[in-house]
Amino acid sequence: MLRAVLYDPASGQLRDGGAELIDEWDESAQSTIWVALEEEPAESESELLACRFGVHRLAIADALRERHPPKIEPFKDNTFILLKGLDASSTSLDFGTIQLSLFVGERFLVTRSSGPSLSSKRILSELTSGAIPPDFSPAGLALLLCRTVADRFLPLLLAVEKRLEEMETEMLQKPSDDLLAELVRQKGDLKKVLRVLQYHAQVFSSARSKTPVQLGGHDHELTDVQEQLDRLLSLARLYYELTDDLMNGYLSLSAHRLNQIMQTLTIVTVIFVPITFMAGIYGMNFEFIPELGYRKGYFVLLGAMLSVVAMILLVFHRRGWLGGRPPGR
Repeated sequence: MLRAVLYDPASGQLRDGGAELIDEWDESAQSTIWVALEEEPAESESELLACRFGVHRLAIADALRERHPPKIEPFKDNTFILLKGLDASSTSLDFGTIQLSLFVGERFLVTRSSGPSLSSKRILSELTSGAIPPDFSPAGLALLLCRTVADRFLPLLLAVEKRLEEMETEMLQKPSDDLLAELVRQKGDLKKVLRVLQYHAQVFSSARSKTPVQLGGHDHELTDVQEQLDRLLSLARLYYELTDDLMNGYLSLSAHRLNQIMQTLTIVTVIFVPITFMAGIYGMNFEFIPELGYRKGYFVLLGAMLSVVAMILLVFHRRGWLGGRPPGR
């Protein structure tokens, strides 16, 4: 799909159309145009970019690749910006990405997306509805689009903050394997977000230190994009660390509960080992056992067993293993 928006300063009109507007833009030396390409055949995209807008073949090759890290590369007549934006169906941390390429010239902006781009559609809608002034600057419009692409990550990260609070409560009240699995998945998703945002932050940081010619005069917009990416990166790092802390806390609580169970089983074992030993001695089938002839031997043995159990429980209590004073005091 090809959509074009042409602004003619002579008439002051903004026109929305298709490929026919490119011919009109080519004939006018004053008009500016935004051409949005979405899921067009690679051959037609390459021909349009190279022949009509003079885009370098290496920039076209990078734009058409299925996977390529974000970058900003200045050329003689235009600047190439490659972003990795969220796809149209992304509403959670389990997101997909699309390649969004921007070619910024003095009088044109060409965008190419590998899938439906909600950010491009939003800016196009605001431009055609008058929310954005029609006498747009291609560089200013490109940086506004970059900011919109970055902004789409914010709701995803804010949703994580609320879920982290809920998971902390669940971890203390009703821990489960499903909760641990969710924490592992969330940690992996946040790592993916961090990687994407770090790429973008590095790209725009380098662009600020050495601004391409086509982006000159838009330092404030460039700074705005960079600051937003820094804020998003800071949030993603914070939530990644909190998720990691919750995972470690969950494992520590699980280990603590296991230790308590093992302690209880050990106490039971220690109690029953000596009395089982005593019962085993007098349960042996030897004909001559002196105590078997003693009339009160049964009660004496029971008393001895109870005394051993009481002594063991007293020792455990003094050591704090039965909820008494803390161990070591």
